[in-house]
Amino acid sequence: MEMNQYLDMFIEESKEHLQSCNEKLLELEQHPEDLNIVNEIFRSAHTLKGMGATMGFEDLADLTHKMENVLDGIRQQKLQATPEIIDVLFAALEHLEEMVYSIADGGDGKKDVSEIVQKLLAIENGDQPPRNELSTETKSEASNKLEFDEYDRTVIQQSYEQGFHVYEITVNLREDCILKAARAFMVFELLEKHGEVVKSNPSADLIEDEKFDQSFTVAFITKETAELIKNNLLKISEIVEVDVHEVGENIFAASSAQKEETAATSEQQTAEQKSENSQKTKKSHQKTIRVNIERLDILMNLFEELVIDKGRLEQISKELNHSELRETVEKMSRVSGDLQNIILNMRMIPIETVFNRFPRMVRNLARDLHKKINLVVTGAETELDRTVIDEIGDPLVHLIRNAIDHGIETPDVRIKNGKSEEGTLRLSAYHSGNHVFIEIEDDGAGINHKKVLQKAIERGVVTNEAAKSLTEKQIHELIFSSGFSTADQISDISGRGVGLDVVKNTIESLGGNISIESVEGKGSLFSIQLPLSLTIISVMLIELGNEKYGIPISSIIESLVLKKEEILQTHNNKVIDYRGKIVPLVFLKDVFDVETDEDQEYVSVVVVKKGDKLAGLVVDSFIGQQEIVLKPLGQYLTNVFAISGATILGDGQVALIVDCNALVQ
Repeated sequence: MEMNQYLDMFIEESKEHLQSCNEKLLELEQHPEDLNIVNEIFRSAHTLKGMGATMGFEDLADLTHKMENVLDGIRQQKLQATPEIIDVLFAALEHLEEMVYSIADGGDGKKDVSEIVQKLLAIENGDQPPRNELSTETKSEASNKLEFDEYDRTVIQQSYEQGFHVYEITVNLREDCILKAARAFMVFELLEKHGEVVKSNPSADLIEDEKFDQSFTVAFITKETAELIKNNLLKISEIVEVDVHEVGENIFAASSAQKEETAATSEQQTAEQKSENSQKTKKSHQKTIRVNIERLDILMNLFEELVIDKGRLEQISKELNHSELRETVEKMSRVSGDLQNIILNMRMIPIETVFNRFPRMVRNLARDLHKKINLVVTGAETELDRTVIDEIGDPLVHLIRNAIDHGIETPDVRIKNGKSEEGTLRLSAYHSGNHVFIEIEDDGAGINHKKVLQKAIERGVVTNEAAKSLTEKQIHELIFSSGFSTADQISDISGRGVGLDVVKNTIESLGGNISIESVEGKGSLFSIQLPLSLTIISVMLIELGNEKYGIPISSIIESLVLKKEEILQTHNNKVIDYRGKIVPLVFLKDVFDVETDEDQEYVSVVVVKKGDKLAGLVVDSFIGQQEIVLKPLGQYLTNVFAISGATILGDGQVALIVDCNALVQ
C-alpha cells in the first residue's frame, strides 16, 4: 500500500491528538480522580498508537503503547494520577511531539526513547518516580555531546587540512534565563561572523523552539583562537559559562563496525527504493500547500491596485450615469469583495496557535517555583496576520515567565499579604479597530517604583534632575531600557527589567507598541497593541475644512448630528450624553490644525471605541463609506500623531486615515 498519500492526514490528526492529550493532562492534574478525563486521554493515545503503527513509525507507536499502559493502570485504579506520574507523561508527550514534527519536516520519526520508556515501565510496575525527576523533555537532553557522521568527519578533516580550527563549544545559560532561543540566536549570529557552525546538539530547530535545557553544544570551524571566541561569547548577557575545546584527531577514526554498517546500508538501497523515494519527494500535498509569504505579499499588492482602480471606476460610473457601466462596476465590486476576503483570510490565523503552548509552560514553571497559579485564557480565537503570529511568540513567553517568576508571589507571601494563596495570570486577546490587543495581567507584587527609579539613575538611564519630574507611567517605561538587562536586576526590581528591551524591540518592529499599568502590591498589566496587517479596510470618509480623512469602520459605533447646545462642559472638557453615558469630545480640527467653519448650528460627531472606552470625534461633515487601500506614510513620517496611514481616493486625492486608538484615552 502507498502510505505517502495519507501522510498529511496522519500529521494533522497526530497534532490534534497530541494537543488534546496536553490539555486533558492539565485538567487531570487539577482533577486526578476524574476517570472521564483519563478515558479521553487514553482514547487519543490509543488512536495515535494505531496510526503510528499503520504508517510504519515504530518508535512513536511503541512509546505511545507504553503511555497507554500507564493510562490504563490509572483508569483501572491500579495507579494514582500523582504529579510525578503526570510529569513523566508530559515528558513522553514532548518526545512524541518531536517525532511528529520530525516526520512533518521529512524525517523518519526515529528517536532514542529508551530512557522515558524505562520510566513508564517502572510506573506500570508500581514504582513511583521521585519528585521532579523528569518534569520536562529537556532533562533527558542533559548531555549535549556531539556525534559526528561520515560527512561531518570529512568536512572537519578538510578544514584542518586548510589551516582552520575546529572547536566544540558548550554554552551554559543562566538558570532563570528568559528567551533562551533569543540568546542562542545571538550566539549563532556572533559565531557566524567568525566562521561556520556545522553541527549543534540539540538541533537548530529544537534550539529555535526553546526545546533545550540551559545549555547547548555546537561544532564550529574558524581561524580564530579559542580564547577570543570564548571571550566574545561571554559578553552576551544571560551566558554564565562557555567551554571551548578543539575537536580531537580521533574524530576521523570511525570504527570498522560503523563503516561496515554504512556499506551494508548503501547496498540495501536498491534502484527500486531510490525510485520510490524520488516519487515520494515529487508528490505534492493534497490537502494543503505551503505558499511563500512573499508571494502572498505580491498578490496583495496587485489586489490593492485593483481596489484603487475599482474606486475610480465607481466614481466615473456615477458621473456618466451609464446603466450598463453601472451594472458592470457593481458586479466587479461584488467579485472583488469576495476575492478580497479570500486573500485576507489566507494570511490570517487564530492566535490560539501561540496560546496553546502556554498552559503547560505555566504549569511546569509554577511547580518548579513552588507556586500556585491559575492561568485564565480568553480571546484565543482572535485572528492575526501570519507574519505577526510568527514573531509574537517569544515576547509573550518572556512576559508570561516574567510574571510567574518575579510577579506572582509564593503562597506563604501571598497569604501574609492578605491574598489567596493561588495567583491568577490572565492572558487575553481582542480586536479594537484595526488593531489586536494582547494583555498579560497578574495579581502579584507589581513594580517597585522607588527601586526602578534608583536603578535607572545608577545605570545612567536618567539623570537625578530628570527623575524628579517623571510620572508613574514614565517610570514604568524605564524598565524597557537596555540598561536594565543586567544580572542583578532579578533581585533588585523583581526581575521586571531582564530582557524587556528585547520584547519591546520585537513588538515595535511589528509596528506595535507595549504599555504597562502596575500598582505595587496589587499586580501588573502588560498591554501589547499590534496591527492587523489588513491593508484593505472599510472607512467612513469625512470632511474637515478642505481636507478629507478616513475613520476605520471597525472603530465606529455610531455617527450623530447634534445641536451645539447639546454639548456639555465638565472639568474644562467638552462632553456629550451618549445613551446615558458621558463621552468626551475630540475636535479633529484642533488635533490636525485645520481651519473650519465655526458658525455651524449643528455638529457632526463620530462615536468611536477602544476596548470599553468611548470618544466622540467632531468633524465638519460625512461623505460616506468606502473601501480603501491603507498605505504607510513612509520612513520620514513614522511618528505622526493619530494618523495610521494614507490612501488614494478614486479622484486621485490623498486622504489621511485616523488612528482612533491614539485619540481614545
